[in-house]
Amino acid sequence: MAPTSLDGREAVETRVVTDNCSEESKIFTLNVQMNSMDIHCNDIVQGNIQGPSAVAFISYSSLGNIINATFFEEMDEKDRVYLNSQVVSAGIGPKRNTSFSKSVTLSFQHMKMRHGSNKVFCVYWKSTNGDGHWSRDGCFLKEVNESHTTCSSTHLSSFAVLMAFNSQEEDPALAVITYVGLGLSLLCLLLAALTFLLCRAIQNTSTSLHLQLSLCLLLAHLLFLTAIDRTEIKVLCALIAGALHYLYLASFTWMLLEGLHLFLTARNLMVVNYTSESRFMRKLMFPVGYGVPAVIVAISAASRPHLYGTPDRCWLHVDQGFIWGFLGPVCAIICVNLVFFLLVLCILKRKFSSLNSEVSTIQNVRMLTFKATAQLFILGCTWCLGILQVGPAAHVMAYLFTIINSLQGVFIFLVYCLLSQQVRKWFGQIMKFKSESETYTLSTRPGPDSKPSKVRGLVTYSLCLTP
Repeated sequence: MAPTSLDGREAVETRVVTDNCSEESKIFTLNVQMNSMDIHCNDIVQGNIQGPSAVAFISYSSLGNIINATFFEEMDEKDRVYLNSQVVSAGIGPKRNTSFSKSVTLSFQHMKMRHGSNKVFCVYWKSTNGDGHWSRDGCFLKEVNESHTTCSSTHLSSFAVLMAFNSQEEDPALAVITYVGLGLSLLCLLLAALTFLLCRAIQNTSTSLHLQLSLCLLLAHLLFLTAIDRTEIKVLCALIAGALHYLYLASFTWMLLEGLHLFLTARNLMVVNYTSESRFMRKLMFPVGYGVPAVIVAISAASRPHLYGTPDRCWLHVDQGFIWGFLGPVCAIICVNLVFFLLVLCILKRKFSSLNSEVSTIQNVRMLTFKATAQLFILGCTWCLGILQVGPAAHVMAYLFTIINSLQGVFIFLVYCLLSQQVRKWFGQIMKFKSESETYTLSTRPGPDSKPSKVRGLVTYSLCLTP
């Protein structure tokens, strides 16, 4: 049935279904005043009810002036929230369904064009004890652009789109800090990864753990820097959010493995031969380091795939507590690592008197403990600053979070490379070799009376003798 105007302020379109949904995937689309609704045929027919069924979709031009954004229960003091669509209602008969097997999709035309990063809320009118307010329960934002917003709902009611203009504009200084810090971190992480790979003097299980952590952070920071704002294509944005979820979780999992390795090292200080546990660690670390994050991301993606990617960022949505698919494992890893470090400190204190002849060993473990503890604070606890960005201290916390988290790669290169005596010695050998090569090249340049062929022959012979 074509849309019908009731009194100039409301319009309605109805659809009667009599064929008992011969096509299972059949979807009806109803359009009224530049707003639309997609509903599955099976949700209209309502199972065992005999006779035809009908669905109605109504758009109100002036109802938003009465039930406006002041009735929104989640209004933030720092945001100015306003109604940015017509109010629409939907219902089915002869008997109303309370829940559907498939979500209903609603598309709204904006009354005002959306600019920048304005927050968008899909809401429905929730009646309670003769009163009512706008609520987001069961309403989800699917897609938004400058002119339209697409929502989904698991029930029928009256719906609208609310938009919040954030009075706090984006701080350009934070953007500069992020790009400069992450760029510097990418360079340091690349240098650290090459050091862990090429410096044979430090090749051990700890170095392997540092290498995997550096690679995960390198890829995560690179993806964040280049694709965090790629929200134009929803599927691509969801894939980017899932990749970031996996890479950051993998980074924390490798941190957990470093804590476990540190604990095993301290516990076996008195053991002459504990190669079996070292082999166990090498067999364990790759399945755990890359497998556990994959399981977490797979479960999250299977349960709520539509919550990967937000209208402004390719990251996890905060609706339905979905962000805890990342924060939950991170908090658990931080707590477990804290327990590991406390146990290591207790072991070192208890065994110090019995290790007089192994002072160098215990000093090395103490240095490793210091580095791992600092790493836990820099790479782990700083994520808590992101949660604390509320209230009067939000601006300060945002700066601390941005500065510290964007310099994670610098910290890894400083602590695990530049503070290592073996690595500094290796760097010195490289620089010395490079200096000697340049000096040799200058000293073997042919003079005006020399013969080029003989000089080239001497240089080639000398290089062949160089080890």
